[in-house]
Amino acid sequence: MKQHIFLASPHMSDEGYEKEFVKEAFDTNWIAPLGKNVTEFEKEMTEKLGAKSAVALSAGTAAIHMALKSIGVGQGDLVFCQSLTFSATANPITYEKAVPVFIDSEASTWNMSPSALQKAFDKYEKLGRLPKAVMAVHLYGNCAHIEEIADICKRYGVPLVEDAAESLGSTYQGKYTGTFGDYGIISFNGNKIITTSGGGMLLVQTEDAEERAKKVLFWSTQARDAARWYQHSEIGYNYRMSNVVAGIGRGQLKVLDQRVEKKRYIFEYYKKRLGHLQGITFQPQSEDTYSNCWLTAIQLSDDCKVRPLAIMTALEEDDVESRPIWKPLHLQPVFADCDFISDVENLHITEEEMGADNSTAGEIFRRGVCLPSDSKMTDADLERICGVVEKLWE
Repeated sequence: MKQHIFLASPHMSDEGYEKEFVKEAFDTNWIAPLGKNVTEFEKEMTEKLGAKSAVALSAGTAAIHMALKSIGVGQGDLVFCQSLTFSATANPITYEKAVPVFIDSEASTWNMSPSALQKAFDKYEKLGRLPKAVMAVHLYGNCAHIEEIADICKRYGVPLVEDAAESLGSTYQGKYTGTFGDYGIISFNGNKIITTSGGGMLLVQTEDAEERAKKVLFWSTQARDAARWYQHSEIGYNYRMSNVVAGIGRGQLKVLDQRVEKKRYIFEYYKKRLGHLQGITFQPQSEDTYSNCWLTAIQLSDDCKVRPLAIMTALEEDDVESRPIWKPLHLQPVFADCDFISDVENLHITEEEMGADNSTAGEIFRRGVCLPSDSKMTDADLERICGVVEKLWE
């Protein structure tokens, strides 16, 4: 019987680093959302990435929420947000009753288009409604043109939240993603390049980073005032990472570079084996970037005889997981009333079944497939996957 191949799943270290830190938490009885592992995990992450300050939280989504709250995003405010991403990027905007405005991607990175972002600023400046924040994403671990995006934000004095949930370990011009914006978001969900089973971290890069991080810590631990009795002057949240979970994260951080190396190996393996097939291209990687290749994603041209669904179905029949590209948020029913800014003129629906349009993000979604990228895969697994895909071209 063939073994199931996951898209991406947890990969604990062979050295057992995670067990050592978790055992320490148990031995010292520090299993609650306090303890050495939490503070050390934050410290070790800031040292690794070159960040100013960090707060370990229960999820990357919680980190996004706390970033927006720290900025002061509130009811009726606008937040410019990348459209081609998972819904967790935009959902926290609505938690604060703010309004997302979705920005199209550029073909060269699949991430937020700087020209579309500038177009959005031009439009809303004329309306007298500049955004309260901008949210850019490094999709599947590949870097956005983040310096250009950051420069646009600085010109308007608008904070940048950098969603690096999928790109831990990726660099742009030698600098780690998550450290270009005012705030950076890391995710340790079970499918990420390193995991704590669930969890996230907020990186704070503002001039007053330490002060803002302390305020986030206050909110994320139920906003309890410094009083002898239980007193609360603000609404708080139960967002703090536990000491046990942080222990897993400390162990995983020790093998981050190994995981990045393996993910990049997987990407290159696919590119070598499948790149010759008519109609296949791979997610582009910009110059001066080093991608963690969290997921390997491909595109199929319209003249390709094989369609994305055929690849996903064939792999599923062989007990192999794959996924579509994220469906853009501006095409999601829940965000149907939100504005969308694109460089593409005359936007229209291209395929009613998928609800895709001819925007750059819509075309990437319509033509795309995420191939299995589990860091535990062997060459035999990769050979098996490529064999299934190649048969579709016979």
